[in-house]
Amino acid sequence: MSTTSTADTRSPNVREVVVTGVGLALPGVATYGDLLGPLPGVGGFDPATGLSGRELRHKDRASRLALRAVESALLDAGLTDADATFTGAADATAVVVSTNLGNADSVCEAVDTIARAGVRGLSPLGLPQTSSNVIAGWVAIRYGLRGPNLTVCNGVTSGLDALAWARNLIVAGRAEAAVVVGVEPANDVATKLLGEQSTDAAVAVVLEPADAAASRGARPRATIAGYARARDLAAALAAAGVTQWESLGLWLGDETGAGAGRLLAATRRIDLEARLGPLSGALGVLQCAAAAAHLESGAAGNVLATAGGPRYDAAATVLLTTSPFTQEPGEHP
Repeated sequence: MSTTSTADTRSPNVREVVVTGVGLALPGVATYGDLLGPLPGVGGFDPATGLSGRELRHKDRASRLALRAVESALLDAGLTDADATFTGAADATAVVVSTNLGNADSVCEAVDTIARAGVRGLSPLGLPQTSSNVIAGWVAIRYGLRGPNLTVCNGVTSGLDALAWARNLIVAGRAEAAVVVGVEPANDVATKLLGEQSTDAAVAVVLEPADAAASRGARPRATIAGYARARDLAAALAAAGVTQWESLGLWLGDETGAGAGRLLAATRRIDLEARLGPLSGALGVLQCAAAAAHLESGAAGNVLATAGGPRYDAAATVLLTTSPFTQEPGEHP
């Protein structure tokens, strides 16, 4: 794939896009600040109880996980009221979902039903779950979001790509805010496709223009300052304009890929998949949440998130920085 990158968000002609809300549905992780240190391993989201409830009936597992993460993210961003009703600009709020295996179990179940009983055996309640955009659709329906609605499902870079798509929608004026979700379910189908035990993981972040966030008194967690997707990590880093290695305080990625050694020498690194298990489409959005925690903590340096490399068909990178409207030093997520 040819190199693509966003414009530098620090240009006065480009809207600065910030993260104003983060929500997790991740077993063993209570807050996104936990992603930076030793994982507690207990507490946090419990799928046994958290995925039940009348409002979640007739929905696939990935959609239920996503809805729980979005609920927390919108609350964190101050965009819901006491009744969990969305209070933002519903007509101009986009939903961008990253998932590679989200509804694969629903598709396989439908195929098995057709093979066994024919099309008449399909349930009208279950058939909508076979749509590749079902997760984004349920999120939009739940909160009445009528902006652009799409799903990104292009492998290991999917989560970072979803952040870039959402940011581009805002910069281009197609949306005034975006809910970005990374989600993958733990089930037998995902485990068979991955070749290892899958991980229940859902994370949601809310993106808004910095000026709009400031005008409503929202607290920005991080700024998306650069993005690129290219044939390899070195090309992606160059295209994203990541040349000042000394300004990096945290690298979220693994050690594979050309150019990695230059970062390792001077940058703290966290490999979320090594700690949490396979994350697939949830990886990039979860990296964004970890970046927000780092920047909010007052730790020095920007955050670089990377995914992909020699074992994959492409690599992507997102650079996250603090915002000029960030909270007072010493506040923690």
